[in-house]
Amino acid sequence: MRNLFRIGIIFLLSAVFATALAGDLTPHKAQYKVKISVLSGKLDTELRAVDGGYAATHSVRATGMSRLVSRGKMHVTSEFSTGPEGVRPVAFHEIDTIRDDPETRLTFDWSANKVSGTVGTDEVMLQLDGLAHDNVSIQYALMHDLLYAEPAETYVLFDVDKMRIADVKDAGQRTVKTKAGRFDVIGISHQREGSSRITTLWCAPDLGYLPVIIEQHRKGKLNFRATLTSYTPT
Repeated sequence: MRNLFRIGIIFLLSAVFATALAGDLTPHKAQYKVKISVLSGKLDTELRAVDGGYAATHSVRATGMSRLVSRGKMHVTSEFSTGPEGVRPVAFHEIDTIRDDPETRLTFDWSANKVSGTVGTDEVMLQLDGLAHDNVSIQYALMHDLLYAEPAETYVLFDVDKMRIADVKDAGQRTVKTKAGRFDVIGISHQREGSSRITTLWCAPDLGYLPVIIEQHRKGKLNFRATLTSYTPT
């Protein structure tokens, strides 16, 4: 994997040199067209600089005829800091009534190396052994690591009541055309141990490695796809 990422970075060096020198994430707003199983919708994302780091918000809503089928919503926020060690999550909140998942609130205490909070009505508290991520901060961790060098081969993710290792693999390089433009992209897939879901981010160096396409397969079938329609640095 090291050689593939190095080749991709060299090939696209002229486009990302200024971004790589900046060495950190670019605050922005982005919107995606979303397909969730048979439903369609929009994903709005925003990354803001705040005291001590960043705050990311991801929100999914149904569009068109899908609004008649699903009145659910997905709204997720993640606060995190960045440094030489990478992205470190601080707080996470998720409401997902589209998939009827329990509401989740987490606080990461790095001075005590623990994460605590609630999943539905259940309280959780887990000890951390090194860097770990929530479902949103993992995207920005991968973007951050690509800006500096390359992703690690494994990351640790929170999953309901335990921390699970996620294996990261390269998915190759390709050129994609979206409503937001045409991009050369590098693919990165990650999968939690014991999970049948594989998430693939197709990241554009021209946009600071923002994913322009996000795909999730479960048991070999595509059940989620988000395609970038607009991007605005803020």
